Amino acid sequence: MSVAASHHDNTRRCVNYAPTIWGNEFLQFASKSVEVDDKVEHKVNKEKIKMFISSNHQCRLQMLNFIDLVQRLGVSYHFEHEIEDALAKLHSIYTRNNSLITHRDGDDNLHSLALLFRLLRQHGYPISSSDVFERFKDDKGEFNNENVSKDVRGMLALYEAAQLEVHGENILDEALHFTYTRLKSLTDDTQLSPCLNAQDSHRLSQPLHKRLSRIEARHYMSLVYQQQDPSQNYLMLLNFAKLDFNVLQKLHQKELGNITKWWKESELTRKVPYARDRLVESFFWPLAMSYEPQFSTARMITGKMVAIICLLDDTYDAYGTLEELELFTEAIHRWDVSPIKSLPECMKVVFEAVVEVCNEMETVTAKQGTSNLMMPHVKQAFFNLAKAYLMEARWCYEGYIPRYEEYKDNGVVSSTYPLQITSFLVLGNLATKEVLEWIATDLTIVRASSIIGRFMDDIASHKFEQEREHVASGVECCMKQFGVSEEEAYKILSNDVRNCWKDINEECLNNPHDVPKSVLDIAVNFARVSEVAYENLRDRFTNGESLKHYVDQLLLDPIPIEP
Repeated sequence: MSVAASHHDNTRRCVNYAPTIWGNEFLQFASKSVEVDDKVEHKVNKEKIKMFISSNHQCRLQMLNFIDLVQRLGVSYHFEHEIEDALAKLHSIYTRNNSLITHRDGDDNLHSLALLFRLLRQHGYPISSSDVFERFKDDKGEFNNENVSKDVRGMLALYEAAQLEVHGENILDEALHFTYTRLKSLTDDTQLSPCLNAQDSHRLSQPLHKRLSRIEARHYMSLVYQQQDPSQNYLMLLNFAKLDFNVLQKLHQKELGNITKWWKESELTRKVPYARDRLVESFFWPLAMSYEPQFSTARMITGKMVAIICLLDDTYDAYGTLEELELFTEAIHRWDVSPIKSLPECMKVVFEAVVEVCNEMETVTAKQGTSNLMMPHVKQAFFNLAKAYLMEARWCYEGYIPRYEEYKDNGVVSSTYPLQITSFLVLGNLATKEVLEWIATDLTIVRASSIIGRFMDDIASHKFEQEREHVASGVECCMKQFGVSEEEAYKILSNDVRNCWKDINEECLNNPHDVPKSVLDIAVNFARVSEVAYENLRDRFTNGESLKHYVDQLLLDPIPIEP
């Protein structure tokens, strides 16, 4: 049934979602203890890596490559201060008045400079793209010269660096177009060695800046890094990263085991039969937002919350009548079950689940002494989400296709991101009064990440959703308002996603509100998990089978460690 189809008050729009593919797979981990591996050798290697990053004896390229590997292997959280100090020194030495100075150490080639540019940009240094890359253009002002077009490593580095572009950086727009086109051509024509071809294909499918650190680390350890011939320091780093990955995997297994036990005991799958059972996929979101050990509690409770948001979404989207949903929204507004006493039992169960997870959050924040400050923001975010869901339900019942901007404004909230980041930061003890005000009032990065999630979800899932009576997605809004085809609508949404990434880059680079980098990283990771969950027009949240590969890698299969 189409979005404009009529709806009878007493019919329900139930969907036969596939059951979870995981069953009780993770229940086994709830009873297992987790011991952090503190072997003497591991501690010694950690100190050696710190010393290597802090050393003044490496040339610039050695240092840049090592820092890049530390980050790609997912262990940079152990060496934050050392990396910041090293990059601060490099920035001080190699820049003056935002102009790059060429040195005589032989590492001012495209690969080296693009890597320097990317690492400095990632860490908030406003290095000029023109100063770095203008020299690599030809007499016609284009990158298509022989030296650049034959330098595959350099082009790969430039392609990755160009992902950090902000609005108005034409030179990075040009670099991105040139490198993608040229590298795609080389890959398609199999003009590269098998190893380089694999790296090329991997990066073109999804650039490093948009990849989740944990997934990239697993890939880099298993496929790419193994094929190189690293020095003793690099082998030490690789083994350190493997051990760290496996230790954290055990912690993440325990976390998911605990919330699986809670999910089974709550019997929410039986009590809310119309909704998706996607607990493992729900845990994937907070795991993507931050995998470090100090955020264990935040991951577990946010994982529960995302699973409950899924129940809430399906209540509005695939079960409740408009009259019921209006009462349900009022109950969330008042934080009181009274308005829904006459509603079906399953809807009361969903409301009680929302209250339960908020009560658990309140207990955690009370121990931190921040409950009175934090919890009103969380409850308001829940109410905002309910209002956004109700708006979409009204549009559906009325057969109304909103204008593109109207849909986008509501989609910022219905993406669930403002609620997720508020909750994660509150539980992770990262939320201050200033950070919460930033989330609530300065919408640049929150809005951009939300739109990325909303539109990538729309492109991936709208065809399935429109097979039944369902609110118009951004695709249908585009098609109607602009009179374009489905394919053209995809291009409009994809272009908006790309512009949102520029917004994110600009906000992280300028950071006008002095938001801590750890908070910004979590904010950006929501956009990254959306890129993974909805890449290649697939809804990996709803269709758990398509996310299984990543879940296996991150949560089930340890990395073999050679003696």
